[in-house]
Amino acid sequence: MSYFLHIQMAMEVTQILLNAQAVDSTLRNQAEENLKQFQEQNLPSFLLSLAGELSNDDKPVESRKLAGLILKNALDAKEQHRKLELVQRWLSLDTSLKSQIKACLLKTLSSPALDARSTASQVIAKVAGIELPHKQWPELIGTFLSNIHQLPAHTKQATLETLGYICEEVSPDAVEQDEVNKILTAVVQGMNSSESNNDVRLAATRALFNALGFARANFSNDMERDYIMRVVCESTLSPELKIRQSAFECLVAISSTYYEKLAPYIQDIFNITAKAVKEDEEPVALQAIEFWSSVCDEEIDILEEYGGEFSADSDVPCFYFVKQALPVLVPLLLETLLKQEEDQDQDEGAWNIAMAGGTCLGLVARTVGDDVVPLVMPFIEENITKPDWRQREAATYAFGSILEGPSPDKLIPLVNIALNFMLTALMKDPNNHVKDTTAWTLGRMFEFLHGSALETPIITQTNIQQIITVLLQSMKDVPNVAEKACGALYFLAQGYEDAGSSSSPLTPFFQEIVQALLTATHREDAGESRLRTAAYETLNEVVRCSTDETAPMVMQLVPLIMMELHQTLEAQKLSSDEREKQNELQGLLCGCLQVIIQKLGSAEPTKYVFMQYADQMMALFLRVFASRSATAHEEAMLVIGALAYAAGADFAKYMPEFYRYLEMGLQNFEDYQVCAITVGVVGDICRALEDKILPYCDGIMTQLLKDLSSNQLHRVQQSCLPIYLVLMTTC
Repeated sequence: MSYFLHIQMAMEVTQILLNAQAVDSTLRNQAEENLKQFQEQNLPSFLLSLAGELSNDDKPVESRKLAGLILKNALDAKEQHRKLELVQRWLSLDTSLKSQIKACLLKTLSSPALDARSTASQVIAKVAGIELPHKQWPELIGTFLSNIHQLPAHTKQATLETLGYICEEVSPDAVEQDEVNKILTAVVQGMNSSESNNDVRLAATRALFNALGFARANFSNDMERDYIMRVVCESTLSPELKIRQSAFECLVAISSTYYEKLAPYIQDIFNITAKAVKEDEEPVALQAIEFWSSVCDEEIDILEEYGGEFSADSDVPCFYFVKQALPVLVPLLLETLLKQEEDQDQDEGAWNIAMAGGTCLGLVARTVGDDVVPLVMPFIEENITKPDWRQREAATYAFGSILEGPSPDKLIPLVNIALNFMLTALMKDPNNHVKDTTAWTLGRMFEFLHGSALETPIITQTNIQQIITVLLQSMKDVPNVAEKACGALYFLAQGYEDAGSSSSPLTPFFQEIVQALLTATHREDAGESRLRTAAYETLNEVVRCSTDETAPMVMQLVPLIMMELHQTLEAQKLSSDEREKQNELQGLLCGCLQVIIQKLGSAEPTKYVFMQYADQMMALFLRVFASRSATAHEEAMLVIGALAYAAGADFAKYMPEFYRYLEMGLQNFEDYQVCAITVGVVGDICRALEDKILPYCDGIMTQLLKDLSSNQLHRVQQSCLPIYLVLMTTC
């Protein structure tokens, strides 16, 4: 590109940026190509043009915003190796050029256009994230804060927003304490009720959230901490919803970052959070509940680290805030369980106050153990049979939420009473929400209170038939109920994993269970929800925990699952959505075959029989690599690793064809997980083939060396080295 063309591009950058957002794909593609050429052939001019566009109030907001976004992307990337390249590229630019760009960015903070200001804030933070750790742009914080009180409201808002982004980007070590003090002073003053502009108060509150990590020294000072906490607590009472929500988000962050400093404020915070949960709008109430969930997390971690002893006289740095608040906190949370969404067809993934309350109640149970049970049981007893489905569902949810934490001795008598009731509700309750929560609660019962380690079993010869019958029948229900029923069966099977190789209470029902799970995977609506995944995961667990007695039935699954995998490979002319579901199914089927191979390959009699399918299986697994799905590739690699382990030296016959896929996996820099799994499979193959790996040693070792030296595969390198050393010994 010639000098004059550069000048023309710089002059026409506005139109190019607008064309890059055009509906017309031809116009858009041409503009994107022009921008790419401009960047590649004259980066300094390109960056300065973008900064100039962003700062120019006479330009359209659309072109200014895109200019800022492109400029931001020229400074940062998600991939670590690319990020490092962009940092070095910026640092190597001419100092004068960088100063011009930064001047444009700072000028934009005074723009009347909100989108331009907000975009400039993000770009400034990216530049600060590069320069401050390298002791460059030392005047930045001082420039910001020198006259912040005299700025127009919109500029003050942009300045505070920028400070928040900077605190998000920059490590606290990169900022001197004197500058931290200035930042916190400006932010807290911006939050103060004396500030009349709500946009400024909101920007300041959000900035404090990001600045809390810088404030450790300030939180160690009683006077400064008191001032910060007072302003935050006052902000939770603001008339503006977004300010209240952001203030509670600050309290959540403070609870995890400065838990040890909360004691003087905890009573006031409880009053504030209780009022918000009872009376405020849902976004605020959710954050108020999250505060207590965060406190629970902190206390669980502390008590686990120190042995979990609840002793007021101990030296454990736990203040037992949850234990002290228990008599009023638990009723508050139980009340939220009755606030389910009105729409019974709500999105399964939607987060609401009832879900938040139940989650917090579960954390409370883990924090205080047995003490939660007598506070929750009256609520359950009062509501479990009420005509209103919300009360029945809330009672069931409360019971399921407290099953992890209290001792089995405290819970098992209650579970034994509740089990029949739950099974009846799962079969007969007219409301799907109640059945969904009931199936989930049964799964929790089996997860935490069923297994060989427990002296008093909740599943006996008397009730196991009824339990299995109800769960299998529930797999025919609507997808969300069927999925939870699969989950309950998963934990039921898992509880018998130590039953021994020759006997299990599930053995008489094995065929029936497997058939029901396979039927669930074939439901037309299974692929539209998590049901199909849940059914295969449960089938895998049932197989994994099966006994020698059921090995012939497991063997019958091999050709069946192989046929299903074959059918997915034959499907043609699929839409992108159908292709995605097909790849997901291929991964599930490979995962299922992996479990079967591991199970049957662990004993000589069954290993000998199932190896007759090895050639066909390997051919299918290699075909899976033709898909573009990383998940399918991972599962195919894992199942091949299992087959190699089972086949031993006989796996050598597959190596000529498999080797190129092995190389491709080791070279997959785009998806480190595929690469990491492939490295693990190399280890499986080395152990299986022993000296028969020799013909492939050079190629594998060469690729492992590349992985070890790659800037893109930091997470893989730790697993590469031991495999490399094994190969060196072998070769």
